Amino acid sequence: MEILVVIAIIIGAYMAWNIGANDVANSMACAVGSKSLSIFWAIVLAGICNFCGAVLVGSAVTDTVRKGIIDTQAFTHDPYMLAHGMVCALLAAAVWLNLATYFGMPVSTTHSIVGAVVGFGILQAGIGHIYWGKLVQIVASWFISPLAGGIMAFITFKLISRYILGVEKPAIAARNGVPVCVFFTFAILILAIIYKGLKNLHLDLKGPEALALSILGGIIASAISIFLVRRSRNCDGELSFEEQLAQVEKIFAVLVIITSCTVAFAQGANDVANAIGPLAAVVEIVKNNAIPGKVPVSIKLLVLGGLGIAVGLAMFGYRVMRVVGTKVTEITPSRGVAASLSGMATVLACSKMGLPVSTTHTLVGAIIGVGLARGITAIDRRVVGSIFTSWFATVPAAAILTIFFYLVGKWLFW
Repeated sequence: MEILVVIAIIIGAYMAWNIGANDVANSMACAVGSKSLSIFWAIVLAGICNFCGAVLVGSAVTDTVRKGIIDTQAFTHDPYMLAHGMVCALLAAAVWLNLATYFGMPVSTTHSIVGAVVGFGILQAGIGHIYWGKLVQIVASWFISPLAGGIMAFITFKLISRYILGVEKPAIAARNGVPVCVFFTFAILILAIIYKGLKNLHLDLKGPEALALSILGGIIASAISIFLVRRSRNCDGELSFEEQLAQVEKIFAVLVIITSCTVAFAQGANDVANAIGPLAAVVEIVKNNAIPGKVPVSIKLLVLGGLGIAVGLAMFGYRVMRVVGTKVTEITPSRGVAASLSGMATVLACSKMGLPVSTTHTLVGAIIGVGLARGITAIDRRVVGSIFTSWFATVPAAAILTIFFYLVGKWLFW
């Protein structure tokens, strides 16, 4: 195996490790912040779900990151130049994520790799070879996804507050409200998995069949939850109002774990492209010594990305998790359900459209939306401001690092 491929695999694994280390906050922050899960079990569950999402659904987004940002035909005279650039872009994005995680900044891995690729493209191909239309579409998704996640979370929590938490007997109201939440949770998850989502296993279904099966799955899960909730002692309407609220939050604690796991699945599906996209391009270029038209993404590369993400979660993810889960706003299980469910729907919808959206942006937007449902004072504006600042710094920082690494590599090695 050529040394460049070995280096690319190592850096790709390092990038996947940093994706896990930084983005674990996005999937399990609500579960940990609401004290529904300990950090240990959050890491275990997030690692499993991230890996499954990366392997089963990840290939759909990889195409957008690997191609469509820069004109790869500009490198037909020297394919290895593009391979070197992709390696430098991976390294730059990974280093930036490592630094951000060390300081507890929940930055976007998608921002990082796209900014890195653009930096290399401008350096070696020129501004005219950047697909600005596609880049604008991707950048727009960065703003649309947190806004959509925030609006959905705001509305969802308002509905939960009005029809469950704010009524005279919330424990009784939970008997009807919780199954509705369960239905939407499982219907969205199943739809995301089966609607052109299991191509690697050749189990993808078309629209009508996928929709029907997801609705059926949601109904079955909802029916089971009705049985469990009605048998639970947590629905005792004879308790005081405060005691009933506490009991209802215990029910939501179970649901926030489920929704957080689905967000972790979505995260793996969406973010594995950031490590595997450039790596797949390097492998194909070295194999054929030519700019590939369409690069097949092997299951081995997806497994590598999934494993790297899982290890990163376990080793270094707790830093960013604490910021998103505890410092943006106070999170209870019911608020966590609203934020996780809204974030899951937004991320998976964008993933199905092939848009590499930021899980960080979406989940933070959803958490802010939940906080705003209780008023602006429920948000720590200083923390939110620092998070937004780190977001805007990511693209130029990754681009500059890529240019630096490429120039150093050109001077020393090629």
